[in-house]
Amino acid sequence: MKNHKLLFIFTLLYFGLGFLNIHFALLGLICMALPLILLFKDKKKTWCQGYCPRASLYTKCGKTTSKFSRKTPSFFIKGNMKWIMLGYFIVSLSIIIISTVKVYSGANQPMTYLRFLIAIPIKGEMPQLFHMDYFAPWITHLSYRFYSMMMTTTTLGLVLALFYKPRTWCTICPIATISDSYIKSTKK
Repeated sequence: MKNHKLLFIFTLLYFGLGFLNIHFALLGLICMALPLILLFKDKKKTWCQGYCPRASLYTKCGKTTSKFSRKTPSFFIKGNMKWIMLGYFIVSLSIIIISTVKVYSGANQPMTYLRFLIAIPIKGEMPQLFHMDYFAPWITHLSYRFYSMMMTTTTLGLVLALFYKPRTWCTICPIATISDSYIKSTKK
């Protein structure tokens, strides 16, 4: 199954919608749930091989620099890099959940700015064309956290696509790692 070529538009749309209103960032939950739903249904990497919008984006961007790209490091393919990224993903999700629960309970103030790699705050306010003040503060917090995580992983994937092969990110993507582990466990 080949990845649909225009799916990258969904990635661009996702980040664009975040500038309309940050609460659209919660649509990214679909990109986390769908791969797992398809994995359990098909018992193969249906999402990765045909429907991942970020893989489409990386392919599109990587083709522009393919003359300068280098071979993907074996550390990514056969080494521990995929497990390091899965660890980052789990830590990031844990921080998102714990901090959102704290905001919900009133113990913390909601985060209303973006962060790169969980910890690096991005200065400046993110433009919001439509303000939706009727959302609970914890939902706004969750939206900024989730957008930050999606922004971080997409940026890392784009950098890898520019320096290495277009879909280098796919070798270390946490969803792909989870999928590979699940498929191996079902074959045993």
